[in-house]
Amino acid sequence: MTAPHGHHVPGPQTSGTFRGLRLTNTLTRQKEDFVPIFDDNVRMYVCGPTVYDFAHIGNARPVIVFDVLARLLRHLYGAEHVTYVRNITDVDDKINARALRDYPDLPLNDAIAKVTGKTADQFHADVKALGCQAPDVEPRATAHIEGMVEMIQVLIEKGHAYVAATADGGEVLFDTASMPNYGGLSKRNLEDQKAGARIAVDAHKKNPGDFVLWKLSSPEEPGWDSPWGRGRPGWHIECSVMSAKHLGETFDIHGGGLDLIFPHHENEIAQSCCAHGTSKMANVWLHNGFVQVEGRKMSKSEGNFVTIHELLATDKFGGRSWPGEVLRLAMLMTHYREPIDFSVKRLDEAEGILKKWPELVPTDAAPADAVLAALNDDLNTVAAIQALQKLAADAAKGPAQLAVYSASAALMGLAPVKVDMTGLDTAAIEAKIASRLACLEAKDWAGADAIRDDLASQGIVLKDSKDSTTGQRVTTWDVKR
Repeated sequence: MTAPHGHHVPGPQTSGTFRGLRLTNTLTRQKEDFVPIFDDNVRMYVCGPTVYDFAHIGNARPVIVFDVLARLLRHLYGAEHVTYVRNITDVDDKINARALRDYPDLPLNDAIAKVTGKTADQFHADVKALGCQAPDVEPRATAHIEGMVEMIQVLIEKGHAYVAATADGGEVLFDTASMPNYGGLSKRNLEDQKAGARIAVDAHKKNPGDFVLWKLSSPEEPGWDSPWGRGRPGWHIECSVMSAKHLGETFDIHGGGLDLIFPHHENEIAQSCCAHGTSKMANVWLHNGFVQVEGRKMSKSEGNFVTIHELLATDKFGGRSWPGEVLRLAMLMTHYREPIDFSVKRLDEAEGILKKWPELVPTDAAPADAVLAALNDDLNTVAAIQALQKLAADAAKGPAQLAVYSASAALMGLAPVKVDMTGLDTAAIEAKIASRLACLEAKDWAGADAIRDDLASQGIVLKDSKDSTTGQRVTTWDVKR
């Protein structure tokens, strides 16, 4: 049997086995042994970007986290036996609004194509710079409209959806009360939702929590023909259809950010299980934590909203641009389920680590047991990085150590950052450092500080330490990128 999109070599599928990986399942709130449905067809779906604007640093976190998991799954089960699907949402009211704003003189469909094309291209360039491999399949919502109409028809026929009249003409809504265990992922129940609902606003709904599967489009809005009139899909139905198309009705892992648990992932489960008659959509649900910027929630009103592109190519954050390798390590220095405070200090720390690492070499060596054990423990990248730092220090001992270090770093998609020494007058720098040491010995603190400040203005950072044998002051220098 092949995967739905034909990614795998045809042949009988073997029942899943445990190969050391344990993951915290949002569905059960417990860390569990990961056992795929089939060893030779391990399947993962992750919600991708809505391409109306450049991806921000919060969007980067799930891309990096699930890239590491995909690499680990390929190592454990074989690259040819893993299918990683990450979608692109290219139909959305935010996209329509951006198209009207940016290209008011173009027909809407042409304007939408310009917005989604430009934004998707930038997303691909950004995540490649972050060291992320491309998913095996990257479906677009607009290529799956027919499948969405078919799934909605099934839900209506099975009594899980209904057509409701609205001021705009009409909608097809999912009937949340038709699913007895609705709310199982987020642990919310319908009574909680009713208590906080604004009934007047939702008068056309049977239940306040009912959500849109299909909504009618005005002549000025993009739309597709359907049994309920020309319209467009709701957000949640898109992922239910794309995941089923490329991974099957029930698959192994579904991932995304913490903010997607409710309503997006909850509603995906409702649609998929009710349409297919299955008890689960995915066996394991994984969610990464939020990203703050310099201790505050990221928002444009706070002035701390920063895109991946701005971090990579402008001086908006910390007065300089940052290598993609540094951004990736900074993300992985916190466990994926914990919140991150993304800061200049964190990036400086990550860059300092990566500058000490030797170049990677091509190798068939196996990753170090310590790195693999850390990643197998619910993607404990913090422990894995600690092990990698020791491997990097040991890499100078010989080719075998260098090979194991290289294989371990590659498993996490990490690479060293090298400083460009071109154009630097190293002799002059060393002379100034010697002058500073003389000032310090003479207790001329002001003179020593002036030399340090002068070098700092040129991007030269000094580090003082003591010789372990003589106890004398030793000063080394580096270039702050």
